Amino acid sequence: MKKEFEIIEKKIVYPGFFRMEKYRLKHTLYAGGWSAEISRELFVRGSCVAVLLYDPHTDKVVLIEQFRAGAILQPDRAWLVEIVAGAIEEGETAEEVAYRESIEEAGCEIQELMVINEFYTTPGGSSERITLFCGKVDGTQVGGIHGLDHEDEDILVSAVDFDDAYLMVENNEIESAIPIIAIQWLALNKQKLRQKWLS
Repeated sequence: MKKEFEIIEKKIVYPGFFRMEKYRLKHTLYAGGWSAEISRELFVRGSCVAVLLYDPHTDKVVLIEQFRAGAILQPDRAWLVEIVAGAIEEGETAEEVAYRESIEEAGCEIQELMVINEFYTTPGGSSERITLFCGKVDGTQVGGIHGLDHEDEDILVSAVDFDDAYLMVENNEIESAIPIIAIQWLALNKQKLRQKWLS
């Protein structure tokens, strides 16, 4: 099967801070031929970065908590436990965003940085693609309230023992996909990562 698609029409239906586009399109089928014309809305968001900040000396991860509009349909769960993240602005690299956001959101200076993976978060309706990093930090002075006033950020920061963070995932206290992926990755790779960063 030759994988092809054809955009018949594209409209911008909302040009705000985020953009919503509407497409009429068709695509080739596994059984051969083409699909019928379909209509899809696409939430357009540029590439983003997320960073799992980890202190290999103390075996702690840096978690942040903040209000999230996307969770307001469950009002008692509208404050989510997450990891540092942010959008890549024009002219920035993913690495530069990782360093910048770690300072802005958590007051942490990254000592070493490595890519974990790159992936789409919700490709059924959003263009958002994440570069997920792990950053080595000194977690001994981590804490407090951080974020940028002009971005209306109100972020509670804490350093949490890895075992406690993993338990938060198992107990459904962390409900955002990106930190779940990051913490599960660390569970699988922590031993060799600590060997590398502590040698």
